[in-house]
Amino acid sequence: MGNKTNGLLALLGLGALAWWKYKKSSPEDQQKVKDTINTAKDNLTKFGNDLKDKATQTAEQLKEKANETADQFKNKAEEVKTDVQNAAQ
Repeated sequence: MGNKTNGLLALLGLGALAWWKYKKSSPEDQQKVKDTINTAKDNLTKFGNDLKDKATQTAEQLKEKANETADQFKNKAEEVKTDVQNAAQ
């Protein structure tokens, strides 16, 4: 058997052991486990939302910077065009 197979079997065994221990524990201990899982889930959800907000904010900043740069190039091109027209006269 390969390392992946052994790893998966070990993970499956740990999961089965955890499930068995959870089922044998008292209702108070089961509630503690549920609370811990719910807290972790809430933290992951909050982290995901924060990450999404940060990505959106960064994308907006990049878009604004690109628009500013495009406007600067446009203005510079107009200046060069005007200079060339004035020099030709």
